[in-house]
Amino acid sequence: MTYPLITSLEPIVNHQSKVLILGSMPGLESLRKQQYYGNPRNHFWGIMYKLFQQEELQDYREKMAFIKNHHIALWDVIYSCLREGSLDSNIKAEVPNDILGLLERYPNIQFIGFNGGKAYEVFKKKIGFRTLDINYKKLPSTSPVPGRNVKSFEEKLQDWKIIKEYV
Repeated sequence: MTYPLITSLEPIVNHQSKVLILGSMPGLESLRKQQYYGNPRNHFWGIMYKLFQQEELQDYREKMAFIKNHHIALWDVIYSCLREGSLDSNIKAEVPNDILGLLERYPNIQFIGFNGGKAYEVFKKKIGFRTLDINYKKLPSTSPVPGRNVKSFEEKLQDWKIIKEYV
């Protein structure tokens, strides 16, 4: 069986960014919308709103302004891959984004939060941590898909609070 080749979104980043959130690869709905965390069931936006006491935003441009105003950058570890559907477990033949190049271009980034295990594992395998000179942490996935180590929204929120230490 052949899987479709998919490519990630462009990074959301500016020179005021202090935290980089790295996902694995956007799901099909996010890719279709060309929006980070475009699946309304994903917990990412809800976690961000709770962390920064923000009312829920519907407009994607407003969401991007909100993220940038809080010095957060968004990108994915994987530039391209073969994948059927949206599950990380279906990712094959992944090619990484130039994360180290992005960190060189945006030296104010002090922390990387990996959104889930797949982002962390692909970074470790394809890029490696030995050349990384900033703090990082594998955070629980905000994906709505049940997995082995699924946490409640409140448990995820507690783990994600670390990013506030860097913004």
